[in-house]
Amino acid sequence: MIIYLKSIIFGVVQGITEFLPVSSSAHLALLHKIFLLPIENELAFDVALHFATLIAVVFYFRKDILMMIRSFLKSFLGQRDEFSALSWFIVLGTVPAGLAGWFFNDFIENRFRGILTIAVMLVLIGILFILSEKFSAKLVTYKNLNWFNAFLIGCAQAIALIPGTSRSGITIIAGLFSGLQREKAVRFSFLLSIPIIFGAFIKKIPQIAGVDLSGNEMRVIIFAGLSAFFAAFYAISYFIKFTKNKGLQIFAYYRFILAFFLFILYLLYGNI
Repeated sequence: MIIYLKSIIFGVVQGITEFLPVSSSAHLALLHKIFLLPIENELAFDVALHFATLIAVVFYFRKDILMMIRSFLKSFLGQRDEFSALSWFIVLGTVPAGLAGWFFNDFIENRFRGILTIAVMLVLIGILFILSEKFSAKLVTYKNLNWFNAFLIGCAQAIALIPGTSRSGITIIAGLFSGLQREKAVRFSFLLSIPIIFGAFIKKIPQIAGVDLSGNEMRVIIFAGLSAFFAAFYAISYFIKFTKNKGLQIFAYYRFILAFFLFILYLLYGNI
């Protein structure tokens, strides 16, 4: 029974922190210190959780995605609207992170994996959150966003390969500094996550092909996946509603507190 409870906790934490700008890697680092992973096959467990969060974000934005696909195809016929602009910006913004992930992911995981790196990035991105809320215009819609800014947001997403950054956090910050309205920046960040999460999922599939999982391990993965799906879906819904009326500084302060605890862990146990 305890193992299923652990799987649910891991799933909920992954689902929530994947989309809130608080760094999923930071929370999972703490969770790994408190609990052992529910199953031995960490990669299969990780793939299952990321697949669950991918399904959650696709399901939440299903109407937007259909509109984007239609508008994207119509753009070749010269018919352009806000959704066609958004679809092209998603394509452009995916390129830098996709290339960086393909060529540098293993290097970054080997060199920058550790709670000290995570703690430092928590603080740095938290500071950027405060600055972006203070100095960004927050006036631009997707139709007025330019190609250069979309590319810069994509480059910012590449930085999220460094643990502790938060993919949603850094892309929202880049969107705000590009002048996007806060809610638009958040929605753009979530839509931009879809091809990246999908690409990471596809890249890991060959590594788990043929893995022999016991019936108990399969049940653990199903529990964790379902927990991650529902947690991610409600996290997306909550965060979008939250950003309509409130700033993001509260997440900066949360990141500072979390970084403090990770620094304590670093002093006690080293760069685990």
